[in-house]
Amino acid sequence: MAEGEKVRRPGGRSARVQAAVHAAVTELVAERGYGNFTIAEVAARAGVADTSVYRRWGDLETLSAEVVSSWLTTHASMPDTGSLEGDLQAYAAGVADDILGPQGLAVLRLLIALSSGGEPGLRARDAFVAGRRIQLQEMLDRAAARGEQVPPGLSVVDFILAPLYIRVLFGMPLPAADVRTQVARLLADAQGKGAPSSPG
Repeated sequence: MAEGEKVRRPGGRSARVQAAVHAAVTELVAERGYGNFTIAEVAARAGVADTSVYRRWGDLETLSAEVVSSWLTTHASMPDTGSLEGDLQAYAAGVADDILGPQGLAVLRLLIALSSGGEPGLRARDAFVAGRRIQLQEMLDRAAARGEQVPPGLSVVDFILAPLYIRVLFGMPLPAADVRTQVARLLADAQGKGAPSSPG
């Protein structure tokens, strides 16, 4: 998604069509993988005319890129617990719940597939990364304003987001206790105290 561009939020019938089409894409990705279905099949699954899908999105890549951007926008809660540790624990738990949900893994796989494709996919990837970066920086800036010692944003990616995403992609999601351990490792590293042992 280009800078300054926002995911459309239509109302009424248009919103219902968008939701049905987006759901059809994620279902088909989960069942078959990206690239193994057509717009006609998306339209049939969503219960709309394929001409409507073509007219609105043009091609499958553009539609899929919007699915990724829209999913991020609607699954991007930012906790404010009053402490960085609490925020990170809640944030990590929320991300874990999202990617383990009925659409999360499909959207993550869709994002990876799009990242190796054309311009719409690259924009979706960049929007996903930028969105996560903005979220994390807001959290860290708030903690710094409270006088807490904060890690670099990239460390949050390395210690929390990367393990969550990679483990889920390989079918080995992190248990809740291990997610908490990752947060503890991140905070210990930021304070220069050394980190607890990484989860197995």
